Amino acid sequence: MSASIRDVAAAAGVSLGTVSNVLNGRGRVAPATAARVRAAIDQIGFVRNDAARQLRSGSSRTVGLIVLEAGNPFFADVARGAEQRAREAGMFVLLANSDDSVERELGATALFEEQRVAGVIVSPAGADLAHLLRLAERGTQVVLLERATDTDLPSVTVDNIAGGRIAAEHLLSLGHRRITFVGGPTSLLQVSDRQAGAREAVAVADGHGQLEVCTTTALTVEEGRHAAAVVLASAPSRRPTAVLAANDLLAIGLLQGFLAAGTRVPDDIAIVGYDDIDFAASTEVPLTSVRQPSRLIGATAVDLLLQRLDDPLMAIARRRFQPELVVRASTAQAQQ
Repeated sequence: MSASIRDVAAAAGVSLGTVSNVLNGRGRVAPATAARVRAAIDQIGFVRNDAARQLRSGSSRTVGLIVLEAGNPFFADVARGAEQRAREAGMFVLLANSDDSVERELGATALFEEQRVAGVIVSPAGADLAHLLRLAERGTQVVLLERATDTDLPSVTVDNIAGGRIAAEHLLSLGHRRITFVGGPTSLLQVSDRQAGAREAVAVADGHGQLEVCTTTALTVEEGRHAAAVVLASAPSRRPTAVLAANDLLAIGLLQGFLAAGTRVPDDIAIVGYDDIDFAASTEVPLTSVRQPSRLIGATAVDLLLQRLDDPLMAIARRRFQPELVVRASTAQAQQ
């Protein structure tokens, strides 16, 4: 059985209160007595039950973070930003991956609530936020990632419509008029917003621009390779001179598919990605991409959560960042 605080007190020959004071840094304990308590802790292998302490005090040093896809480098960077800011505040982040599944998200939120986390930061998998509102009503602070709503939940977002727009504007400025947006599922707000932004840019161009859509089932490299085959199978008169991917993983798959088929990038077809993950700059043809401040997004979400913990009645805060275009070798002037 695990050693208890009583075992430590017995081994050190002190009271339970003295052991508690040493563990919590409270009260005045003589240096020699404190050293004896610490030696007893090491000797019998005592590990404090922090979860039980938190349940008794009603406070927690943990934050739950639920992301759509933990394997996506964008969300990995968001998690790093959140973890660093939480650590600075003396807290820890528990990470859960919903895999874009509402059911898995529900399971994660239920588990985090059972664990009495201080709050939950979540990138919702679905449009229905009722379960998150109920969670907040029961006393667990909730912060949304990449979902701005009129509900009583703080949020951290990036203007994805603006991101899609600046990506398409870049391609239009290079003379590209047949552009294909690659991404999906469109039920993801991030994807639909980026597509909407691209449509806005094409709509206000010189009237000759066309935006086709190649829908994918996921935002993965494999889906990007499949999309490349679909694009190359189109008739030459309809084949795009540029593609705009909903994220960098798709863009990497597109690049792999085009190069494997002998299609030159950017001479035959230009590519713009989204997120500007670390790999974007080191692909065979470095990717032009729309950069999101991923680590700052995670850190800001923790900041909002900490503010709500300090003052649950404070006004609902919503932070929105603007994306920026990073131009690299995967885009060039359209060939006439």
